[in-house]
Amino acid sequence: MSALMNISKNGHNARTYSNVSHRNWSNWIDDLFNVDAFPSTFTNNLTPEFSVPKVNVRETKDDYFVDMAVPGMKKTDFNIDLDNELLTISAEAKEENENSEDTFTRREFGYKSFKRTFTLPESIDESKIKAKYEDGILSIQLPKREDAKPKPARTIKIS
Repeated sequence: MSALMNISKNGHNARTYSNVSHRNWSNWIDDLFNVDAFPSTFTNNLTPEFSVPKVNVRETKDDYFVDMAVPGMKKTDFNIDLDNELLTISAEAKEENENSEDTFTRREFGYKSFKRTFTLPESIDESKIKAKYEDGILSIQLPKREDAKPKPARTIKIS
């Protein structure tokens, strides 16, 4: 009985279990939402649908580029729309697999979608925007208008 009971210094009884590690509330919550605790069937279908693709935006002298990591999709899955300086990139992909063996049929399906919207600067030449999808990267080239490109430095003569 002494292994299960512990008398604290302030005189209150506190039950302890010598072979059980006591964890705090935060650890319990972490374990509850730990994806590793779910079978792989759930994690394979759960995590991709809840993620938004990562985007890199870079600028050169002549262009802006929006590069988006979206592996496992086809270029026909994407829609790129431009409306009043709002660039919207969206995608939708459905996947169905069916496996028939003897008297057992297993059917699995998945659905992935996302939508990202960017406000473009007025300096973009909207008529020259191009997009390509290669090796899991969607890259959108946003050319700058000629009057928005930086001008080379020059010296002005004083008369």
